[in-house]
Amino acid sequence: MALQPQTASQASQAPTTDPAVEEKLEAARNFTFHLLKGIKQIGMYRHNEARFPEFLSRATEALAAYTDKHGPLSLKVEQQNFMLNGEPTFSEDTPLPYKFFRDGIRQLIFRPGLTVSELVTFTLIALSEPERGAEDVLAQLWRSGLEHVEYVVVEGFKMDEVSEQEIEVEVDKVVGYLYSRLKTNSDDFLRFARVNAEDLDSKLDGVEQMRGLVVAGNYASDDLKARLQREISEEENARLFPKLMSAIFQVIEGGVDDTALLEEVFVQLLDAMLIQDDYGTINQIVLKMRSMAQRAPQSSIRSLLEHFVLKMGEEQRVMRLAEMLKSTRPRQPVDITRYLQALDASTVFTLLNALETIEIPENRLLVCDALARFAQENPQPFVQRLESERPQTVRDMVYILEKSNHPDRVKMFGLVLLNKNLAVKLEVMNIIARGRTAEARKLILDAINDPATQVRMLAARLLPEFDRDKAYVDLVRLMKDPNFEKKSIEERTAFYTALGATGLPGAISMLLQIIAVKSTLLNKKKVLEDKLLAIAGLAGACSIPSYKALQGVVEDKSQPVEVLNAARKAMYQTKKTLFGETSTTEEA
Repeated sequence: MALQPQTASQASQAPTTDPAVEEKLEAARNFTFHLLKGIKQIGMYRHNEARFPEFLSRATEALAAYTDKHGPLSLKVEQQNFMLNGEPTFSEDTPLPYKFFRDGIRQLIFRPGLTVSELVTFTLIALSEPERGAEDVLAQLWRSGLEHVEYVVVEGFKMDEVSEQEIEVEVDKVVGYLYSRLKTNSDDFLRFARVNAEDLDSKLDGVEQMRGLVVAGNYASDDLKARLQREISEEENARLFPKLMSAIFQVIEGGVDDTALLEEVFVQLLDAMLIQDDYGTINQIVLKMRSMAQRAPQSSIRSLLEHFVLKMGEEQRVMRLAEMLKSTRPRQPVDITRYLQALDASTVFTLLNALETIEIPENRLLVCDALARFAQENPQPFVQRLESERPQTVRDMVYILEKSNHPDRVKMFGLVLLNKNLAVKLEVMNIIARGRTAEARKLILDAINDPATQVRMLAARLLPEFDRDKAYVDLVRLMKDPNFEKKSIEERTAFYTALGATGLPGAISMLLQIIAVKSTLLNKKKVLEDKLLAIAGLAGACSIPSYKALQGVVEDKSQPVEVLNAARKAMYQTKKTLFGETSTTEEA
């Protein structure tokens, strides 16, 4: 005799021994009531999809209230009702559960955090009609990938010439054995998380066939999951892969002639390591292959190494590396450097394209360092990019060419001085000045005639860093040019500062002569301006002779107040630079 599900009134009259269970049941019925109400509203307004979240908002709130207090809501699926603790949750029978029951779903679990959009998707699956061409409910749930909805599917166990009672006994054996293997108080989770096929066979005497089973138990905590994942990772890195690598190389040393098979094996290993960002193991493979190739030059290991390195530099793998470097700092930058250094010259253009996608400066520098060795042999790909409109690309190429120590790199930098970006030109000029070669000095000297004021000022300041005597001659010649007085006060100050920076006695003497000039009513403004420029020149010298010269100017009370103040300030700044100290009382 079949038992009829209770109505809501009957359920409320049923005796309950635990108030907590009754409270959970009422909260679950509140959810299913609003769910069924929302389903009916969606069925009436099926054309108005924009209102579906509104129809199910109350159900979502009711479910959130349940899960916040009681945790996941686990409903047993029967043909005409959802059950909780043996009690129906719908007040009356409804066809909704049957669609899940028909496909073998025996349990629905709603976890905390279920969003209204997920509930809408779940409801539309429940309303679908497979008999009219829609996919079955189980397939739709699988494809939807609902994060907070889980389901348990039970398939039947059937064997010829065996009664259902005997099947149940055999299934109980399977479930009992698996449950005892998976549930343990031991810390050895890795061992008990696995089921050995031989052990299973020995425990299941007489069981001929099994098509499906469900093992129920307590859910693992987040801490347990994290610990298990950590132990699995440690086992893979510390034992699994080293043993695997050792076994593969033992096979190679044993004299395997199937090169194509070995190439395929190593490519699969390479991809597995790249997925895990394990560049250290990849470098070990390359190192081991090189060592074996040196010991046996006539063997096939050299071609195997070349094929492996070629695969390492293929576009999809290099871009996989670039994707990781794009916004993440690697835990082991040295492993990335070694990986890039192992690549051959054919990967230059791929690496340059990958460099454009990397945003973190440290990671860009890491790739640039690896590219420098390619620039030493073939600088052309890098020279072409010196004309790029992207300032960062130009900076990277200048850095690579400078680090490569290519003998003609200074000539290549000349292309950058034609760049329209002022910041890039100034940065490259500082790099050029490090060369201290005749070619570098010529580029800086030519930059003095650049249309940009900032470029001319920097060129003047950089000239003394090459040859002080030549810089003195060139600067004096430029300062005596009739057009020099038409330049801005800032640019003329830069030239005077550069003249003083030569530190030559002639420069100091020339500046003191300018300061000693007496002004008249007609040239008072011009003379004062020249004296202030000369003070800037003495400050630029920053030497003992210039300090004494400034001290003499400060003691000359016949000088204008503006000159005395500028000289006093320059003197104290020079003293601070030379001796690392300042006199507070004097500054006061």
